[in-house]
Amino acid sequence: MAEPTPDPRHVFDVKTLEMLVCPLTKTRLVLSADRSELISVAARLAFPIVKGVPLLALDEARNVDPQTLRRLPELDGGAAPRAALPPGAKG
Repeated sequence: MAEPTPDPRHVFDVKTLEMLVCPLTKTRLVLSADRSELISVAARLAFPIVKGVPLLALDEARNVDPQTLRRLPELDGGAAPRAALPPGAKG
């Protein structure tokens, strides 16, 4: 059975990602593999995307453990600078 097509108004536009930064650290955000969160590597926070809208309020964010951050494709492939890792994290 095919998954229903999401309402286009509720899909996060990846181009928007270029304009957004973490509200805490003002660093760039990374889109999660399942496209349901924006991740701040520097702050170790994941902000949910609800109906295509990123919720960038600190009280909406969840903590992300450093091991999960290291598995992000952007960090493995070299697309993001290693300096983006949080202080004390080994890369």
